[in-house]
Amino acid sequence: MEKNMSKKKIWSLINLIIIIIAIIGIVIWTKKNESSQSKNAIVIGSKNFSESKIVMQIWTDALKKEGYSIETKPNISSSVVYQAIKTGQIDLYPEYTGTIASTYLNKNIIGKNADEVNDMASRGMLHKNLVTLNYAPGNDAQGIAIRTSIASKYEITTISDLQKNADKIRFVSQGEFDKREDGIPGLTKVYGKFNFKSHKVYDPSLKYQILDKDEGDITPASTTEGQLATEKYQVLKDNKKFWAAYNLVPLVREQTLKKNPKIRNILNKIDRKLTTSELQQLNKKVDVEGQSYQNVAQKWIDKNY
Repeated sequence: MEKNMSKKKIWSLINLIIIIIAIIGIVIWTKKNESSQSKNAIVIGSKNFSESKIVMQIWTDALKKEGYSIETKPNISSSVVYQAIKTGQIDLYPEYTGTIASTYLNKNIIGKNADEVNDMASRGMLHKNLVTLNYAPGNDAQGIAIRTSIASKYEITTISDLQKNADKIRFVSQGEFDKREDGIPGLTKVYGKFNFKSHKVYDPSLKYQILDKDEGDITPASTTEGQLATEKYQVLKDNKKFWAAYNLVPLVREQTLKKNPKIRNILNKIDRKLTTSELQQLNKKVDVEGQSYQNVAQKWIDKNY
């Protein structure tokens, strides 16, 4: 009887050891598999503002639906993101044709249209082992936002209209805009002098608050800002085509594209739908309504992809 009990204990112990070994094996295999997936993952980055993070997440969600392993690196400073993709820290990120051409390639793009700027950008990147995919219709260019009530009052729809009515308008500036060639100096050369009723400099983060308080009438703006999706503001038409195009474009490492050629069509399919007004609406949900960029991106994918 005691021998039988002893045998049962031994077999129980053996079974327990087998189970433990099996569990350890599964854990080791899982970690190795996760490590392998991590090494093969496509790393998508973003700059440190809402639009870039939203688009990064939209691309991420779409590629995951297609079976790709994706890692994200959001909130990279604009001053270092280009270096990050050149050194392989990230594989792709949302960039702008105008930024590539003017900032990274030192091209003069003032007055250039979307195709001209994109051609400069795409040709220049090929020499750096980077590829621009199809640019989106969404144009995050320099612009001037005006309170809708003021635009209606003085019948101002273009920058030429603004120049003629400048003596009635309070300008909420941002300092550097007064000095940049694509700011007041360049505008003056093309449209003539702007004799504003008042011209004050504020922190850029406060510009819409100043307009909302009726302490100003116009301000420099990026044309896809979420506030411009509201009825309170509108963008003046650059009727003399002074400002260059800054269309959203995927910037991808050439090596990444060779390993994953199908991502080209996936991202191009998405970006066709990212118009200027669509980007305004997406930015509005984050910057005005306070939603998370992850939720905004997921809802967009559910509806559009």
